[in-house]
Amino acid sequence: QVQLVESGGVLVQAGGSLRLSCAVSGSIFSINAMGWYRQAPGKHRQLVAVATSDGSTSYGDSVKGRFTITTDNDKKTVYLQMNSLKPEDTAVYYCYVRGDLADFWGQGTQVTVSS
Repeated sequence: QVQLVESGGVLVQAGGSLRLSCAVSGSIFSINAMGWYRQAPGKHRQLVAVATSDGSTSYGDSVKGRFTITTDNDKKTVYLQMNSLKPEDTAVYYCYVRGDLADFWGQGTQVTVSS
């Protein structure tokens, strides 16, 4: 069974930085993409950042220039470096993995940015 476990979500002040981590375990043989989505209260889940196996990355418009996604393919781990955090970044952040036959989601980690 494939499992994604996020860590690093905490309460931080505006302007601060935070790094999220997601480690993948279980029977997955091919990872085609890894990334992060987030869902704020009363809003739909939206793209934060995705990295594909060919090395390309995509970012949501609201985080471009502030967030950076990186992957460690040997460790099957994806990271999200978040800088210059704003209160509007407050959300539950979900780790995402795309395999050959299925997509997988983590349980989410809460990030709260206070003024």
